[in-house]
Amino acid sequence: MKIGVNVLNFGPGTDPGVLRSWAQTIEGLGFDLLMVSDHLAITSDVAERYPAPFYEPFTTLSWLAGLTTRVRLGTTVLIAPYRHPLLTARMAANLNELSGGRLVLGVGVGWARQEFAALGIPFERRGRLTDDHLQDMRAAWADTASYSNRKIPVWVGGNSDAGLRRAVRLGDAWHPLRPTLPWLREAAVRLTAYADDNHLPVPALAPRIALKLTAAPVDGPRRLAGEGTIDQIVDDLDQLRLLGAEAVVLDPYNGDPHETCHPHAAWQALAAVAAHLFPPRTRTEQS
Repeated sequence: MKIGVNVLNFGPGTDPGVLRSWAQTIEGLGFDLLMVSDHLAITSDVAERYPAPFYEPFTTLSWLAGLTTRVRLGTTVLIAPYRHPLLTARMAANLNELSGGRLVLGVGVGWARQEFAALGIPFERRGRLTDDHLQDMRAAWADTASYSNRKIPVWVGGNSDAGLRRAVRLGDAWHPLRPTLPWLREAAVRLTAYADDNHLPVPALAPRIALKLTAAPVDGPRRLAGEGTIDQIVDDLDQLRLLGAEAVVLDPYNGDPHETCHPHAAWQALAAVAAHLFPPRTRTEQS
């Protein structure tokens, strides 16, 4: 099971130097994947949770590709309707080729009504547009002479039933965001049922979970996977491995934009996880 990290590519504490340090920390600790999120128009509904500066994902990942050698690079998640599908297909294929096949493209339908309005895209059609865009992108990639013959894994985000069905029909993996373990176990059963009903393979499981390290155990049915003591977090990862997860992305952002001003807290939590998961020799060899 591969372990990745959601990097904070936004907020008052984020700048090129901090992004460079994120990449060096993640690769140096031995994690497998570095992912960033996506917004284009930082409207008030977006700014409340993800304020400027917001570094555009393809630009950011292209730059970070040149600063790293091993770690895979991805989006969690790219809002599919925001860009023409041929533009997305071209940028993704070029980034994948230039990085040596390291791209993982996580996609989602989006949630920010004001941002959709600013971009002139109908919010009510975002699900259908996402489906159409994914189909068009795959058709474009099939033309290897114009794009690339390197496969780009597509992770379909979304915790709704529509997201599960979209992952079955159009994704290589299902990428639910910040679930509880009981909910994820139940949803995984529904994912398999949808695949069986449509005579399609079950997509891989690649959740993005919280990373919120606490001194005391966190209990209760609403505890997110990845929230609690280091023993709880490591056990959550073990449970996800048993559930068949192909990859897990740790998300250290817990909703306060001022967290971006103190990235060392997230780096310390990641170091604690790495110390339990990766032997020192492995971290040295992978760096």
